[in-house]
Amino acid sequence: MITLTLKEIADATGGILHDAPDPQMRVTGRSASDSREVGPGGMFVAVAGARVDGHDFVDQAVTTGATCVLATRPVGVPAVVVSDVTAALGRLAQHVLTRTGAQVVALTGSAGKTSTKDLLAQVLAHHGDTVATPGSFNTEIGLPLTVMRAAESTRYLVLEMGARHVGDIAYLASLTPPQIGVVLNVGSAHVGEFGSREAIATAKGELVESLPPADQGGVAVLNADDELVAAMATRTTAAVVTYGTGESADIRATGINVTEGRASFTLHTPHGTAPVALRLLGAHQVHNALAVAAAVHALGMDTGRIAQALSAAEPVSAGRLQVLERADGVTIINDAFNANSESMRAGLETLTSVAGDRRTVAVLGEMKELGDTAKAAHADVGRLVGELGIDVLVTVGTTDEMTALADAARPASPLRIESADDPDVLLPLLNRVLKSGDVVLVKASKSVGLEKFANILRAEVPA
Repeated sequence: MITLTLKEIADATGGILHDAPDPQMRVTGRSASDSREVGPGGMFVAVAGARVDGHDFVDQAVTTGATCVLATRPVGVPAVVVSDVTAALGRLAQHVLTRTGAQVVALTGSAGKTSTKDLLAQVLAHHGDTVATPGSFNTEIGLPLTVMRAAESTRYLVLEMGARHVGDIAYLASLTPPQIGVVLNVGSAHVGEFGSREAIATAKGELVESLPPADQGGVAVLNADDELVAAMATRTTAAVVTYGTGESADIRATGINVTEGRASFTLHTPHGTAPVALRLLGAHQVHNALAVAAAVHALGMDTGRIAQALSAAEPVSAGRLQVLERADGVTIINDAFNANSESMRAGLETLTSVAGDRRTVAVLGEMKELGDTAKAAHADVGRLVGELGIDVLVTVGTTDEMTALADAARPASPLRIESADDPDVLLPLLNRVLKSGDVVLVKASKSVGLEKFANILRAEVPA
């Protein structure tokens, strides 16, 4: 990471130094907005949220090793005091970016952002020093903190950009102007907030609008198999590279085969073909891999090296189709980081592919933020459970949406349906249901609280 003096931080953010006798004191470690995650020599970013005020955790951050604090008021330790911490952090990220010279590759989409970001970072690492968003740090806080992890030697910054409102991505892109922008898909995630898929497309398309023109190196990477994404080609002056499974796509896949949940295919680029065998779970990873291939092809990586790097890439972020093996022979697929209609389908289809002849158990919680479409979307999931021949369905929660899911699945025979009112009673229920050899999918939106449950389930083997 780049070393910054307190004076440099104050100058970049427009802040004032307080309780800092040495303006040349340096920030040399990891900066964070969680006091527990600040590295020795790092900066604590004291964000005042709706429920928690970071200023209350300054002492803990200093104990952890923080050199200084970015705050809105003096806190009794070396601090850069600003009027708005979030805005100041964004300005600091802009400053750091000018010192790196890194090329920014940004991506967005309704589903698959984090898995694709992880894949892209691993492939680009074969091409140059790469820093990527950890986990899903894709907000106005997480994205600048990612930029601050970059060093002078960083060649590529891979940044995941999320949105809950129109204008969010435009703001993030203004902080870290991308050269390449990748739009994966427009689905149902956050449709309750946006109101329609078309409104989501408006927000996601802000990424391609932020790109420089083609003659200045801007490249928009668009999913040709998603009509709303493909239509974004008219919203940019950047060069457009498409990917998909149709013959018209610039980067495409043929001969797709899925065995035990993992896909293989032949990669086609304008410069040749090469075989790819993915280690990541899920047929939907083919589109994620094609998006990566399109981005790195635009950066000059040859087809053979792209295919080799894609085939070598491993799962990185927990909770995204993460495979856990239990001592009694139960296989757990942890996909509980988040959920929407598209990722729920992908998870269930992956469950059946991984299981083969083994018994399948789907542990499903609610998909949040679907607005007026919520009950119908959950009923669709229930019908899919029946169509796929899942053996056991365990619903978590007592909402109308979960009732709709179970009712839609009920006609499937001989499907066994169990229910848990909340995650606290889920473990004993599953330990009564599970048998050696079962394959279990754990899937729900993050707020349901199942994200860490898969690890608990793996550890708690019944006697």
